[in-house]
Amino acid sequence: MAELSLDAYWRAPPIARTVATITFGLSCAVHMGVLAGDLFYYDFRLLLRIPPQVWRLVTCFLITFPNLGILFDTFHMYMYMSQLERGHPRLSRRDDFVWYLIFVSGTILILSHLTGFGFGILTQALLLAMAYTVTQEQRGQTTNYMFINIPSQLVPFAMMAINLFFPGGIGIVLLQLHGLAAAHLYLFLSKIWPEVGGGRNWIETPAFISSLVNGVAPTPQRSAAGVRAPDVASARSSGASRGPLPDSWRTRGPGHRLG
Repeated sequence: MAELSLDAYWRAPPIARTVATITFGLSCAVHMGVLAGDLFYYDFRLLLRIPPQVWRLVTCFLITFPNLGILFDTFHMYMYMSQLERGHPRLSRRDDFVWYLIFVSGTILILSHLTGFGFGILTQALLLAMAYTVTQEQRGQTTNYMFINIPSQLVPFAMMAINLFFPGGIGIVLLQLHGLAAAHLYLFLSKIWPEVGGGRNWIETPAFISSLVNGVAPTPQRSAAGVRAPDVASARSSGASRGPLPDSWRTRGPGHRLG
């Protein structure tokens, strides 16, 4: 049984698997007091120090809510990220997916700085952004969310609405709105404006990102017609992003602070 679980883990989408593992481990260490959370929160002033604490630009997206939130937030991190990594039509290449994460996370950081709310942990904004990007490609389908079937594209809004029933929910919703705005900006610039407005895609994956990612691991090549070909063989061998977690968890809602 342990060998089967380990095999399923290594067959999971690599980026989603790695990020979810780091999120789980770092969150456990912070909430159990093994590591000081102040070392990982986002603080713009600490980026200006010499040397700058640049790791905070990443770690602020990798710490979950405590208690059950560690499980549920980590699961949602893996679920949405794996669907984007293996199933999104515009993110079939690994470098495109990495650029998506950089663009969305960077936009969330900029919005948080401009709005002045001073959020130190931005994980919920990234989760909401990925949920929005995933479900916008599932229009016409239904999803079971909190035991209720709703149109798939409404899942991000249901995630925000459910937080209003918990203490501090207004603050969480304000944070999630940053993720919603970032994901919609990506959708508008990469799809709506080029396809409907007749403009160009202003956020195509930069060449240096492709060079960096391709230097680490090869990605599918473009076809003769210039269309990006998804890594079909890899998707089949991996179980198409099912991952090592049970299907019964897929209907769970977002994690929340208890007590």
